[in-house]
Amino acid sequence: MTDATERFLQTTRSSYDTIAKDYAAQFPAGDWHPLDRTLISTFAELVGRAGTAPVADLGSGPGHVTALLDELGVPAFGVDLSPAMVTLARETYPRLRFHIGSMTALDLPDATLGGILALYSTIHVPDDHLPAVFAEFHRTLLPGGHALLAFQTTPEPGRLHLPERFGHTIDLDYYWRTPDQVTGLLTEAGLELVATVRRETSGEEKWPRAFVLVRKP
Repeated sequence: MTDATERFLQTTRSSYDTIAKDYAAQFPAGDWHPLDRTLISTFAELVGRAGTAPVADLGSGPGHVTALLDELGVPAFGVDLSPAMVTLARETYPRLRFHIGSMTALDLPDATLGGILALYSTIHVPDDHLPAVFAEFHRTLLPGGHALLAFQTTPEPGRLHLPERFGHTIDLDYYWRTPDQVTGLLTEAGLELVATVRRETSGEEKWPRAFVLVRKP
């Protein structure tokens, strides 16, 4: 792991440890936009058709999406960089499995996952580290496995730094990307595009959402 990788992982981990409880309260279980839930359900159906291999929910946070996948009949587990988030998820969903880890270097064997879900978690990965992340996706997915990503999107790529959230001091970077930018990096990693979806803002959301579904050949 390079010094640059370690720095952004440390600041992201520390920031989410600081805001974990407030974040979980702000985004409770079941607070789904109907389209988002439909796309997650479609992903779950695709994974189920391919077999019984598990799905990794990367950046699982409080565990709500991992639990939804479980409700949909998918054997899922959560991985999160923040120990505080993992603790919350284990307390809320004691029947499910959550562990601390980084999508930059997954502690998983090659070709063992039926699917990968990364909802609003790659947004904290700097551009120059994304190829390594997507290489990990390719490495750990079984042939025929799917990955679904969701992220805020803007017309042009950009970066937002937040020094405060929920009244706490943090040091957190957000990277806004276009669907084409993300799709290009995923295909370079050896994954093939299945679908892209863009939806406009809803409620208090500030930026449109993009979803990219890919498959390992």
